[in-house]
Amino acid sequence: MRPIRLPEPPSGSAGMPEIFEGGVNVVRRAVVIGNGFAGAENQCFGLVRALGLSDRQTIYRVIRPSGGINEWLHWLPLYLHKIVDHILRQLLGGSRVGLVLRGKRVVPSTFHTSGSIGLSSILEADPRKIATLARETFDKEGPTLVVACGRDTVTISSSIRRLAPDNVFVIQIQHPRIQLNRFDLVVTPRHDYYALTASGQKEIPRYLKRWVTPQEPPGRNVVLTVGALHQADPVALRVAASAWHDELDPLPKPLLVVNIGGPTRNCKYGTDLAKQLVASLHNVIKTCGSVRISFSRRTPRKVSDVIIKELGTHPKVYIWDGQDPNPHMGHLAWGDAFVITADSISMLSEACSTGKPVYVIGTEHCKWKFTDFHKNLREKGVVRTFTGLEDISNSWSYPPLNDAAEVALRVREFLAERGWSIGR
Repeated sequence: MRPIRLPEPPSGSAGMPEIFEGGVNVVRRAVVIGNGFAGAENQCFGLVRALGLSDRQTIYRVIRPSGGINEWLHWLPLYLHKIVDHILRQLLGGSRVGLVLRGKRVVPSTFHTSGSIGLSSILEADPRKIATLARETFDKEGPTLVVACGRDTVTISSSIRRLAPDNVFVIQIQHPRIQLNRFDLVVTPRHDYYALTASGQKEIPRYLKRWVTPQEPPGRNVVLTVGALHQADPVALRVAASAWHDELDPLPKPLLVVNIGGPTRNCKYGTDLAKQLVASLHNVIKTCGSVRISFSRRTPRKVSDVIIKELGTHPKVYIWDGQDPNPHMGHLAWGDAFVITADSISMLSEACSTGKPVYVIGTEHCKWKFTDFHKNLREKGVVRTFTGLEDISNSWSYPPLNDAAEVALRVREFLAERGWSIGR
């Protein structure tokens, strides 16, 4: 899903001691370091939103060389990838020419960067420039909150903290796989520590154990979440309910929302899961008033084709065609129950923030830390396995997951230890 900008919730800073209400002790701005992937960037936006700083955030993006042979080099660390890209450009005598491997032939290709993706106003993340700005504007603007997520952002955010430690508070979302003392705070899901559990240790070959991270339990500057951070808080859902009222309110109830992701390294599936989903939906559709189905950008064409062929003409079913406006937030607000494929931690986290029934399909295809994530959700009573035997009209509920709000509270506590607070 592409990032969705939402209205700002109340900042919740009322009641802070007066000593923190002004001057250089107040954090009034945030810098988001993105990597071009909506799943990662939405986590940053979700936390900044929960802290009440969405209207005072600046977005920078880590830009990898792309196009041509660069598509084969994304496994390299960012700095090394850029060095290789520079050498290739120099050898080829032009800054816009690369190489594409086609069989055994090498042919020229045009280079482009991922900076063209998304908002044109997003700047490339330069840690020295960001740190310099934080230092030079500190006396006037106060501290800078830096929030980053994704592997490519790790060196950027840690460098900013190293260059301006007294002027910034750096939060890295997702385990960075390096020393955690390079950040002020690390926010990561509990299942990122699956490797340290008894089950995780059994799955790791002995010769790989010294290389699998993390190697140590979470330290004091680590905040564990259940799932992914996001922007679907109660205020946003109320706004979405109003925005989508005319389209979704008239639909026969209960409204079942089906969100389909795509296979990943740890959740591999194909048309087998699509056929299973179709059969199960046919079984429960008589207990539904309406069904709305959405695919993600990761959904393989062969999977979506099966769904469209089998359900596209059913009178109760609507399949989103992928064109704007994106109904995702409207579906969260108006859906009475959800069926979500097991591969998407983000979509599951969002649905579980509603307190409404969430059914998961495909967990048997998942392994490693995804298994631990689903186990945690089941133990909390926020999801159930989708079997096709459900009566969707029989609702059930649970305390909604609210990871972003809980993390925001912890951020405020850590800032207070430095004599800082979040500005109104």
